[in-house]
Amino acid sequence: MSTFCTSQRFRSRRAAVVVFSHYPSDPRPRRAAEALAQEGMTVDVICLKLAAGETGRETFNGVNILRLPLRHQRGGKLNYLLQYAAFLLAAFGLLTYRSFSRGYHLVHVHNMPDVLVFSALVPKLLGAKVILDLHDPMPELMTTIFGISGESWTVRWLKRFEKWSTGFADAVITVNLACKQIFTARSCPASKLRVVMNAPDDGLFQYREVMSTVPTERDPRRPFVVMYHGSLVERHGLDLAVQAVEMVKESIPNVELRVYGRATEFLQQVMKQVAERGLQGRVRYLGAIPLEQIVSAIDECDVGVIPNRRSLFTEINTPTRIFEYLARGKPVIAPMAGGIRDYFGEDDLIYFSLGDAQDLARQMEFAYRNPGAVRQITSKGQVIYLAHCWKAERARFLDLACELLGATAADSKPRAVEAVRSEAG
Repeated sequence: MSTFCTSQRFRSRRAAVVVFSHYPSDPRPRRAAEALAQEGMTVDVICLKLAAGETGRETFNGVNILRLPLRHQRGGKLNYLLQYAAFLLAAFGLLTYRSFSRGYHLVHVHNMPDVLVFSALVPKLLGAKVILDLHDPMPELMTTIFGISGESWTVRWLKRFEKWSTGFADAVITVNLACKQIFTARSCPASKLRVVMNAPDDGLFQYREVMSTVPTERDPRRPFVVMYHGSLVERHGLDLAVQAVEMVKESIPNVELRVYGRATEFLQQVMKQVAERGLQGRVRYLGAIPLEQIVSAIDECDVGVIPNRRSLFTEINTPTRIFEYLARGKPVIAPMAGGIRDYFGEDDLIYFSLGDAQDLARQMEFAYRNPGAVRQITSKGQVIYLAHCWKAERARFLDLACELLGATAADSKPRAVEAVRSEAG
């Protein structure tokens, strides 16, 4: 749990968070919801169920979790559409009911999809302020996932939905400068949009100096651990990391790739390749683990890797995993991509050419053979991390919430809720 001091400035206020994902395993909604709760706000999160046996109601770190009896399953465009529609309708119904029974001052909706923001229609009519949190630009992401043309009717409609959704929200936040430029160019006034980066929670990923975590010399008796954690999907390039490990198995005889994340069909394909290449002893899939255990796993690795494939989406993405490794004083091999270079300089990370397994292998060898240079690079990367740590990003998010809520009395319900109740009485 986070260790932030709280001011209780939102005491007696109530917020709803809507996310088509799992909570508390999804880190961005978790950080924001816990930040509000730590400031005294009552926070209800409406989300998906992870497994059939998972409880529908739970309180975690002061946040009330309301899980809808729906689960996310990957598939084609129609499958996504049906799942999004079912969740939107269910979230709309639950938010409407609880808006009359409890009253919300703030609703924080996370995409995808963008139109999920309309689940907050009734709370907004009753006086609540609505934040739309654009984790990813849907047109770019769907283009990457399904390989569709940027001029297709699907992409054109996604852009239209994006514009309607940002217009409905009282405020919009997104994850980095590259996304901000995209949204302000086509769908959202710059005055309405702010960046709150995906920085790891300082309470979980407590800062450690690189000098105490990267050795000056390698011990040939222990494995050289390369770590991957996150979504196991094609665009994130786990198969490229496996190819790179195969290329360096002679030059780094003790190399070991440790993989963490929820099992997917893509992972099954990759692990089949691992078996075919005889890499079972060098590539280990260790399953999905909670954030608290991710910290320990990072501490045990020698270098983190972000082996993204080249795509429209990965060009603009700034992976949170970079900051997680840097927070714990670990070096990162990251792709040379615009969304990363917006923040990190030429000598702040160990870069490889986006989507190039051979170049990734070359940088694995560099990290193994040059611990002194790696320490210097990681130390520079930590300076960037400290400028964008969660303490700073959290303050930006809470300041926005404070602006939206304005001078409304802390112990009041939205005025429209009281009016409806008076009429009903």
